[in-house]
Amino acid sequence: MSLLRKINAKATADANTGFGTNPGSYGGRFINKDGTSNISKRGMPFFNRISWYHTMISMPRWKFMAILFSFYILVNFVFACIYYLIGVEYLDGIETTGSELVKFGKAYFFSAQTFTTVGYGHISPNGFLTSSLAAAEALVGLLSFAIATGLFFGRFSKPIAHLRFSHHALIAPYRGGKALMLRLTPFKNTNFSEAVAKITLGMSVEENGTPTNKFYSLKLELDKINALTLSWTLVHPITEESPLFGFRKEDFDATEGELLVYIKTFDDMFSTDVVARTSYTFNEIVYGAKFDMMYTENEANTKTILHLDRLNSFQKVEI
Repeated sequence: MSLLRKINAKATADANTGFGTNPGSYGGRFINKDGTSNISKRGMPFFNRISWYHTMISMPRWKFMAILFSFYILVNFVFACIYYLIGVEYLDGIETTGSELVKFGKAYFFSAQTFTTVGYGHISPNGFLTSSLAAAEALVGLLSFAIATGLFFGRFSKPIAHLRFSHHALIAPYRGGKALMLRLTPFKNTNFSEAVAKITLGMSVEENGTPTNKFYSLKLELDKINALTLSWTLVHPITEESPLFGFRKEDFDATEGELLVYIKTFDDMFSTDVVARTSYTFNEIVYGAKFDMMYTENEANTKTILHLDRLNSFQKVEI
């Protein structure tokens, strides 16, 4: 029996995490470093596959702004084309003697004024068809800006756990043995309380000659704290009950695995619970290291200084 199979035999008694098992190599990762899910869903009906509201709320800021500007330009272009096809002579205030490109440009800017309901007044629709189109565009503009305002509010008001995790997890000396350690800290002027931490270990093991994915809930020395104002180092003592008991550096290098980290805490600013997630693959675990202290006192010994730039700082040690 291999080392991994011996370890799993000790750890599986109370390790039903609900993930189930899956024959084959572990491969990839379930959670990205930024906390987003690295999952692609299949078999969902087409119209339920993408929630446009959740997509717009969660996408990066630059992409969100790019979509808004692109939508604004495209809608005005479409309406400008329709105005141009109807005839610019039905738009009072536009000279019909210029080039076709100039005429289209003036129709485009009239569309932008109608879409935003600015209406400077030097160009106005003339005729039933053009007036109806302008009225429809004004309605589309009002609805579009109402939706955009809701999206802006949703993005700015969405509670976010402003927590940062260390780039690496460490296997460090601990009370005469070893422990798995990783660190996190708040990085905004927010007050967190009632913080709860959970770590799930997933790795590929061999059972009866077949690679199988296994998941284990790792017991932490301290999984809940009343206030999270400084750095917090999560410590999993590697005892005989741990699925990592007996692991050496070469075992981490030869095994496919991932640590799924989950943090829930209460944010006083939003007056609600917020959640942060991250993961560490086995190649992001440093064997034989310990974290450097992140906080010090000022010269007058009246205030604690938290050095955020030391979050990932560690030094190698012998185990």
